[in-house]
Amino acid sequence: MKFTRLLACGDSFTEGMTDEIVHGQYRGWADRVADVMASESVDFTYANFAIRGKLVGQVVNEQIPKALAYVTGSETLFIFHAGANDVLRPNYKPELVLPLYTEAVQKIAASGATVLLFTVLEKTASKGKTAKLWSTRFAEFNVNVRAIAKEVGALVADANEDGFLSDRRFLAKDRLHLNPAGHDRVAQGVLQKLGLPFSPDWRTPLPNAASKSIFLQSYEYVRWVITFLGPWLWRRARGKSSGDGRICKHAFPVKWPLN
Repeated sequence: MKFTRLLACGDSFTEGMTDEIVHGQYRGWADRVADVMASESVDFTYANFAIRGKLVGQVVNEQIPKALAYVTGSETLFIFHAGANDVLRPNYKPELVLPLYTEAVQKIAASGATVLLFTVLEKTASKGKTAKLWSTRFAEFNVNVRAIAKEVGALVADANEDGFLSDRRFLAKDRLHLNPAGHDRVAQGVLQKLGLPFSPDWRTPLPNAASKSIFLQSYEYVRWVITFLGPWLWRRARGKSSGDGRICKHAFPVKWPLN
């Protein structure tokens, strides 16, 4: 496939948290994919409307209409990923979220763009009742993603095809967002899905991790609770989001890569 434009909508995953910082912003897997797409087309442009913390409804109402205005046909790759933040909420309502997601994909596909969707990783290194609940919810969410993708002919990057992606070493210290190595793995998987140049060893699992003492594990857990979990719960209690007041990286297609 040859694309002249990439449009990306979504939340922190697509924004690029917590990859390396380039030009004052997180780079992220979408930027990495854009780098390769730009090398394949001299007229390539890229826009990324994603903002951390956004729910499906916010992405659908605030990002997709803006992005659709820049679709130029099948040579435009439209990336849409939202829903994980909804699933993680205690008051998650699949009867509202899933139809909204489906309608959004139908609208995007109707624009004539090539559509790329993502499933959510169902099984992680986390254990316990909460992890099991999230796994069940994400599995149901993914069924919906695959169904609408089949209906409209969208591409699907399925994180669950490769079990090694659940390795916590691909996550940042917040245990939620990808680190640079994780973003690179996602980017390589997307590039392969698109038939573009990719690193052939991206599916190679990391070597076995060195064992950690109980003391170190406990220390890391307490640090995570204080640094990340506590503030996340406090925002939820106040109805706040990490994306409040933030603007997207690129609100219109820009010539890529940036100089």
